[in-house]
Amino acid sequence: MTDTELHITGVGRRGEGLARHEGAAVFVPGTLAGETVQVRLDGERGTLVAIDTASPDRVAPFCRYYETCGGCQLQHWRDEPYRIWKAGLIESALKARGIDKTVRELIDAHGTGRRRVSIHVRRKDGEVTAGFMAARSHSLLDIDQCPILVPELATAFDLARRIGLKLGDCDVALTATEGGIDASVRAERKIVVEEHRGLAAFAATLGVARFTVNAEVIVTPHAPLVAMGNARVTIPPVSFLQATEAGENTLAALVCEGVGKSKRVADLFSGCGPFTFRLAEKSKVHAFDSDKPAIAALNAAKRSALALKPIEATARDLFREPLVVTELKDFDAVVFDPPRAGAEAQAKQLAKSKVKTVVAVSCDPASLARDAEILIGGGYAMISLTAVDQFKWTSHVEIVTVFRKV
Repeated sequence: MTDTELHITGVGRRGEGLARHEGAAVFVPGTLAGETVQVRLDGERGTLVAIDTASPDRVAPFCRYYETCGGCQLQHWRDEPYRIWKAGLIESALKARGIDKTVRELIDAHGTGRRRVSIHVRRKDGEVTAGFMAARSHSLLDIDQCPILVPELATAFDLARRIGLKLGDCDVALTATEGGIDASVRAERKIVVEEHRGLAAFAATLGVARFTVNAEVIVTPHAPLVAMGNARVTIPPVSFLQATEAGENTLAALVCEGVGKSKRVADLFSGCGPFTFRLAEKSKVHAFDSDKPAIAALNAAKRSALALKPIEATARDLFREPLVVTELKDFDAVVFDPPRAGAEAQAKQLAKSKVKTVVAVSCDPASLARDAEILIGGGYAMISLTAVDQFKWTSHVEIVTVFRKV
């Protein structure tokens, strides 16, 4: 196959270089604006073969697996233009909805690294391999270490291989907690009850805080505790948790700043309570989430947390059953932090309400822009827009937006 020379004109929203060939758009991972490159074309996508003219913003990646791993996308980009581009992702999504707003700040929240990782484990040629899928591939890249993880997960891949030797092909989710590493395994084969005693003994050799296989807790030598404000929460297996501790702390601080002196707050899509417990230091809080184990963990943690205002926690599917106007009248402020799909149904109810303050947390610029348009149409003004970069070197970004009823 003949290589094609392309001139890269920009970087798209997925972190890939943009070019045109024969009138059609082409996306080339690993390239930057201003570069002339040789690529191998496959439809609208190109594989980088060589760089003829490099951008002055290109830097050497710090990870030895970077060019083949499907994880990080942008380690080759100098920090300043990368940050400008990332803020621009949010501003462009808003502008597409007719909202002209500048990102106040992009906060680096990588901290000491990501505290959780999901590792694929497969047998290959008689060997147990563990790692991530190669970029744009279903081939497993065997990895020894990942430099963006917290130090507590330095042995994550060796740990995953040991689990693979015992259980066969599986996916291993590991989370660093105060009690040690929480290991949750999704094995391809069925695990029978008769294996549990042996698996508990095996878990003891791993030294993990908790060992879960196919959603069943096998043994918990140490509670997998995570600090959330003044509370210590025993997180459920594979429950949602912000990727970095610095990210959670930053998002929570922005949420509390946005809520201000509100006395009664609804925390929607609350998870285990990373915002709930911090908000409850000054406000009465009612938390809602569809994840019943997360709500149970929140309720358990609140019983031992100190110096907090009253907290209620309710399991409720806010996509199908958002809080309606008659319920929202009980709150001075509402915080929502939904999955990537956003909170369209809830935003429509808020737009009709008299809630003074809404703080929207989002991991997707497009769904945030849609929800913001709904709120603004209902009489809210966008007061501030802050971006949080806890998924560094990727196209993912967290956003905290404060709205006030005018």
